[in-house]
Amino acid sequence: MIISVASGKGGTGKTTVATSLAVSLAAELNPPPLFLDCDVEAPNAHLFLHPEIGQQKEVGIPVPAVDEALCSHCGKCAEVCQYNAIAVLGKRTLVFPQLCHGCGSCTAICPEKAIREVHNRIGVIEMGKADAGLSFAQGVLDVGEPMAVPIIRQLKKWAVAQTGQVVIRDASPGTSCPVVEAVYGSDYVLLVTEPTPFGMHDLRLAAEMVGKLGLRAGVVVNRQDGPYLPLEAFCNEHQLPILLRIPFERAIAMGIAQGKRLVDIHPEFRTQFMQLFAKITSSS
Repeated sequence: MIISVASGKGGTGKTTVATSLAVSLAAELNPPPLFLDCDVEAPNAHLFLHPEIGQQKEVGIPVPAVDEALCSHCGKCAEVCQYNAIAVLGKRTLVFPQLCHGCGSCTAICPEKAIREVHNRIGVIEMGKADAGLSFAQGVLDVGEPMAVPIIRQLKKWAVAQTGQVVIRDASPGTSCPVVEAVYGSDYVLLVTEPTPFGMHDLRLAAEMVGKLGLRAGVVVNRQDGPYLPLEAFCNEHQLPILLRIPFERAIAMGIAQGKRLVDIHPEFRTQFMQLFAKITSSS
């Protein structure tokens, strides 16, 4: 089973939920879960799971390199590129690697065979063992690189090679392409929100995203301080079960800031996370 943890906005406690869920399951499941930190632009699950990285793999995409001696500057490569990553200006052909999506169209269409593809590094994936016997992997996007999706795809491919494990994917916040890639193919998505107008606004976006992807989802409410009727009404209307409520509590905030997991601050939450997992599996 693949469970993705997502949120419409940053700072809702997505990684708090993902790491504590993984640690709780690790105590009960054999083999322990596989944890994927898919927030490759700002991975931080390692701060709570303390992995020992044993493997590292470079990730890149193929980008065009133009042989000006062969190029006739016909402009067909620029015409076919949907991302404006290649341009022909007079007798010069310019390539912008940061815009390239690695589709290969320019190479395929060039009548002079003046374009070849070269490897352009955009980041790495790292793999190892974490607390409680968890298998762990994270992606790290190089500074200044805009293409997060290829790294997330490589993480997911590595996970496919692992058999017999529950997979926990910690997605990045929001509803952009990296989030869609992270949650795509999941059996269930946990949407972490907070009972505020901002939290509600972004929960609507996240719920719409998973709905269009055809994924089953439930909600975790973090920093709950009494009832918040708009949230309850929205979840009821859209048939999104509220699977866990985490209180708005100073001790939790202080513990998280010190690198502690929720289940270390309040051990009773281990039982609640196991009950959450039971609800997910029983509804499949």
